[in-house]
Amino acid sequence: MYMQVVYQSCCGLDIHKKILVDWVKSKECSHVAMESTGVYWKPIYNLLELNEVETLVVNAQHIKAVLGRKTDVKDAERIADLLRHGLLKGSYIPDRDQRELRKLVRYRHSLIERTREVNRLQKVLEGANIKLDSVASNIMGVSGRVMIDAIIQDVNDPALLASLAKGKLKNKKEALEKALNGLIGSHQKMILATQLAHIDFLDQKIRDLDREVVDRTLPFEKDLELLDTIPGIGRRSAEEIIAEIGTDMNRFPSDAHLSSWAGMSLGQNEVQGNENPVKLEKEITHSEEL
Repeated sequence: MYMQVVYQSCCGLDIHKKILVDWVKSKECSHVAMESTGVYWKPIYNLLELNEVETLVVNAQHIKAVLGRKTDVKDAERIADLLRHGLLKGSYIPDRDQRELRKLVRYRHSLIERTREVNRLQKVLEGANIKLDSVASNIMGVSGRVMIDAIIQDVNDPALLASLAKGKLKNKKEALEKALNGLIGSHQKMILATQLAHIDFLDQKIRDLDREVVDRTLPFEKDLELLDTIPGIGRRSAEEIIAEIGTDMNRFPSDAHLSSWAGMSLGQNEVQGNENPVKLEKEITHSEEL
């Protein structure tokens, strides 16, 4: 069957091979296509983008559906041939600004290490029979922090520690005295001091990321305010939504397409030839790889 040539000069990349951008440009390729293999396509895509080479990141399943797998045809040649005849459809890749914003927001979200460190700090206190969390809902609040700092500085009198309470905790001095009546060793104080320093460091890094995200989302302030009106969606969640899907919904033909791209669609698995769906799994999409 004759296929019409769409691009006269193009290139197909097997992402596992090291192919330099200079070589691609030297061959005067106007278009490049490559499979979305893991995360290996990202640095090459970034380089080609900077050099203004139109690049398609293609779902491997789409390539298989178009032509099928043939062991006697090299991957890169097959991709180039499909691209040359206009048979490949590139996945949606957000522009560089959105990709950078997404990286920042995802990294900020990943700093759950702070919560883990607070939990470890609480375990150290419990090991010293100090049950501060049984009275204070947030041991890292103003009152809790002052008391822990005082414990590190060798203040051992429960009544004196309880007197440091602020706000509503002032009304719980008797309960605080009982909760703070423990026995803490020097090694535990050293661990607490180290943990507090680590938490302070993480807090500062999160604040730095917050400022950067705010600066980068200034153009989307109205969209953020609108998202913030949704019950259960706060400012930070709104920033994450903007970073993940952007503001232009025209790129998604329907809500189903958006759900699929975001990796939230449910697929059906077949077990032992049973045609009835027996298991639902999240569909793997490109958004997880970006």
